[in-house]
Amino acid sequence: MFPRSIQSGLLATAITLVVTTGISGCSVNPVTGKKELTLMSQGQEVALGAKQYPQAQQTQGGKYLVDPALQDYVSGVGQKLARVSDQPNLPYEFVVLNNSTPNAWALPGGKIAVNRGLLVLLEDEAELAAVLGHEIVHAAARHSAAAMTQQQILGAGVAILGATTQNTAYGDLVSLGSQFGGSAYIAKYGRDNELESDKYGMKYMAAAGYDPSGAVDLQKKFVELSKGRQSGGLDALFASHPPSQARVDANIKYAKKLPSGVTNRAQYQRAIAQLKQDADAYKSYDAAVAAISKKDYASALQLTRQAQKQQPKEAAFYALEGDLLAQQKQYRSALQSYQTAVQKNPTLFSNWLMRGMLNAQLENFTAAERDLNRSTQYLDTPHAHYYLGQVYEKQGNTRNALSQYQIAAQSEGDIATKAQARMQALGSKG
Repeated sequence: MFPRSIQSGLLATAITLVVTTGISGCSVNPVTGKKELTLMSQGQEVALGAKQYPQAQQTQGGKYLVDPALQDYVSGVGQKLARVSDQPNLPYEFVVLNNSTPNAWALPGGKIAVNRGLLVLLEDEAELAAVLGHEIVHAAARHSAAAMTQQQILGAGVAILGATTQNTAYGDLVSLGSQFGGSAYIAKYGRDNELESDKYGMKYMAAAGYDPSGAVDLQKKFVELSKGRQSGGLDALFASHPPSQARVDANIKYAKKLPSGVTNRAQYQRAIAQLKQDADAYKSYDAAVAAISKKDYASALQLTRQAQKQQPKEAAFYALEGDLLAQQKQYRSALQSYQTAVQKNPTLFSNWLMRGMLNAQLENFTAAERDLNRSTQYLDTPHAHYYLGQVYEKQGNTRNALSQYQIAAQSEGDIATKAQARMQALGSKG
């Protein structure tokens, strides 16, 4: 799940408004024109989304970097739709995340993400427009703000959803990129919100020149996939955006009222060509993660190295190799793997965090301090503070060690317990 700092940040504004204003905040839905109860201003929504968007990306695997052109392509389609939306002036952003889970989500204020794992399931640009248009409506219609308000009043409406099998629980020296990589903190939209997003998303598609039948094809595909879960990773997508024949039927009915447009299949297939070419590499990587969950580390390492040969540009493959070597206590080899991971993707917190932890293990204290601090610039984690505490303690800097342990102790779980124990030990020495 997301770190508690992200959870609390998403809800703090709503909690404050409930206390200070009571249940009295009606606003007009910018998309439907209906009056709705929301306890968050749009300015607060925009600020919240801007703050949480970079952190959310970090916990979802970070940006997909192997083919930067794909980021530009998806963003271009998204911005085309945003310009014809009912809220064209929101600060929309679109990002492709390096995550195999087929999913897409929107944060307040128009901050939207789609996983590479979903892109490979789509056939054409119209289907991509259906995904992005749907998420744009969630943002433009302020569905997240309404869901947060509902949660505060009724105790419902927001979900923390596990999305993959990436459970790397083999000791302290784990990649938090793997650990966090399959979770999403998103609004759990109701049936009305979903139908509303489908309908107005199709309206935006038509206005942008896309064939609205793409939304029909998309929902048909999801209904088929949901029949026996032909793709297990779709659980998160279906939990937040449940498919149904009723949605298909509603989309068919509404599509008949809209002008036809382009599907741009050839353009889309060119855009995802690298992803399709690398399908076997990511399949090997996902199989390695699954092997780790079964504690079959030898197979996992073999599969990870196979993935590296299939696509040597992907940093995640070297990071996972580093995790596995660390599990075998081959710390120097693990460090080399993470050196490569950092070189290939210096924008992901977990690469810096793991390299810092390994440097701390090898008593490379200066390098460890540098890497651990660098990781907090991307995502502030209790693990970084705990290992900074270790670095300072081993150097005899008790004051700084206690300061870092105090931060780590405010979290939950095993790392908090360890930090509390070190604080007590250092306190007894003083």
